[in-house]
Amino acid sequence: MTTDAPRPEVLRYTAFSSAPAGGNPAGVVLDATALDDDDMLAIAAGLGYSETAFLTAPPAGLGGREGRAYGIRYFSPRAEVPFCGHATVATAVALAERTGPGELVFATRAGTVPVEVTEEDGVLRATLTSVEPHVEGIADADLAEALAALDWPAADLDPAFPPRIAYAGARHLVLAAATRARLADLAYDFTRLETLMRRLDLTTVQLVWRESATVFHVRDPFPVGGVVEDPATGAAAAAFGAYLRTLGLAPEDAVLTLHQGEDLGRPGELTVTLRAGDPRVRVGGAGTRID
Repeated sequence: MTTDAPRPEVLRYTAFSSAPAGGNPAGVVLDATALDDDDMLAIAAGLGYSETAFLTAPPAGLGGREGRAYGIRYFSPRAEVPFCGHATVATAVALAERTGPGELVFATRAGTVPVEVTEEDGVLRATLTSVEPHVEGIADADLAEALAALDWPAADLDPAFPPRIAYAGARHLVLAAATRARLADLAYDFTRLETLMRRLDLTTVQLVWRESATVFHVRDPFPVGGVVEDPATGAAAAAFGAYLRTLGLAPEDAVLTLHQGEDLGRPGELTVTLRAGDPRVRVGGAGTRID
């Protein structure tokens, strides 16, 4: 971007809440065609949100209706990430305010992500469909290091939910707390956890506690993005849905509710939908402009 070119407008939206003070805030740049990587990283770092989304022209062959298909990139304050759920929801809501609800298609580094935006009682809601997910194990030594960085005794884990690394556009380590109090008490070694996460190519650690068969509370440390904790994490929610189905902890057809951000004072709600015969995971929530 040339020094005399005008800076693009950076919109601020929150995802997974209909209230500006809830959910997870994201930056949205609706036209990033004049920006290079350094520009995008500088904008994301200056904004300071966990991620900022940047829209570009759709690549050839993406499909979707004209004006409703885009390339999209995501930057944390420190680096580009392959996929970000909450910034996708925020961007879809921003576009729907301008062009109306309906179907959108985004080309991400992780693959093609369709999004459907609906409106009910004046509230816009976006539901993304993940790329095809997968789940893998974690080495005992790596698990021990993760628990040490979190200062979580192994005895505080819920044995019904084995630790795994799950992917639905980005990699997340899933760890289940045995109690809500354990989940609420989060004070971890930022540098130690970041080092492990970079070695394992993890985007967040998805910490979960099961309230009921279909309701979970979650938290996501995000030191690799330069953020202590992500308030509401759509990519991790998609990965968690894949984890539950793969391990037989949720039915093939299921609608799950994830509560996140309560411990940060930014409550949000994510809906995770599993469909029999479709390995992909759908993650939806409300969104609104912050300013």
